[in-house]
Amino acid sequence: MGAADRLRAMPAGIWALGLASMFMDISSELVHSLLPLYMVGALGASMVAVGLVEGVAEATAAIVKVFSGTLSDYLGKRKILLVLGYGLAALTKPMFPLATSMSWVFVARFADRIGKGIRGAPRDALIAEITPADLRGAAYGLRQALDSVGAFLGPLLAVAFMVWLSNDLRGAMWAAVLPAVIAVALIAGAVREPEKAAGSTLLRPPLALADAGRLPPRYWFVVVLGAVFTLARFSEAFLVLRAQDVGLTLALVPTVMIAMNVVYAAIAFPAGAAADRIGARGLLVAGLAVLVAADLVLAGASSPLPVLAGAALWGIHMGLTQGLLSKLVADTAPEDLLGTAFGVFNLASGVALLLASVIAGALWSGIGAQATFLAGAAFAAVAALGLAAHRPARRQT
Repeated sequence: MGAADRLRAMPAGIWALGLASMFMDISSELVHSLLPLYMVGALGASMVAVGLVEGVAEATAAIVKVFSGTLSDYLGKRKILLVLGYGLAALTKPMFPLATSMSWVFVARFADRIGKGIRGAPRDALIAEITPADLRGAAYGLRQALDSVGAFLGPLLAVAFMVWLSNDLRGAMWAAVLPAVIAVALIAGAVREPEKAAGSTLLRPPLALADAGRLPPRYWFVVVLGAVFTLARFSEAFLVLRAQDVGLTLALVPTVMIAMNVVYAAIAFPAGAAADRIGARGLLVAGLAVLVAADLVLAGASSPLPVLAGAALWGIHMGLTQGLLSKLVADTAPEDLLGTAFGVFNLASGVALLLASVIAGALWSGIGAQATFLAGAAFAAVAALGLAAHRPARRQT
């Protein structure tokens, strides 16, 4: 089945989830492409503070995903949590332009990521439930591709509003409110539960810690793999700050996120479709190798063009790996524990992101920007070598 055939065969719910992700990412990335500049420039935050805010925010989302994923398994329903998560994220968007202190930014970012955490695991579990198994890689890739379209449209709008509003960071961030509202409307109006969930009125038996024992070793290997991948990279806020560091004008700094996400959007669906046909390991090793190249380019950059090139390579890495890791979780977890499985996976990745972002901020402050990216390249290289050398045990038949 070719890529065009896979797109035609894709359930309508995947398109609805993907478009909702796109609009929410337009909103979120518009804010996030400007927020590091606002924290450092207007509020006087240090690089360590930026790393801490970004790391805690993402780790919070990961922790919440465990509870929301498990709750969606218990309820046998996902949509109510999707509406709640997208709705909370939309409510936080006005808080960013209204912020007058780092504590306010922290609260807004914290609440925004709680919204992400509430919706993340139930959404990924719902994709697995409404998609045929032989299309899962393509489905996760398509959702990720649409998400990434939003992730480059958001910074593009940020550039447009910064130019239009003469570098008014607060004014530009107000533009994030409308696309967030559209995302909530799409989830509420266009997403449907699968028949078995929609017709059920009974709660499933309460989940217990012992249920984790039903998650097979292959699944736990994917969890460890996801954490290692996340340790090898850090918050994308440091890409934005690197662009400013090498002299890109304030209004054009969000172009670094545009460069990353244009490539990410282009790669995600073909990579997911390829994973359905040829397997995972080669694509994952390739993704880590590209991340090494991205970090080295960013470490050596002394002008805006190499930073944009490094960001594009970062996007290739994300496109090759992120949808594929979601497919691996769905393929290795029991159907009645899908929400829990995605929650635990994202928890491990979120804790790794917190650690990676704090280390990145400390290296930048203590040694310099080059040290941050060289350390990322070293860790990614070690992870790639380890994955290439790993020989999984053959499944018993």
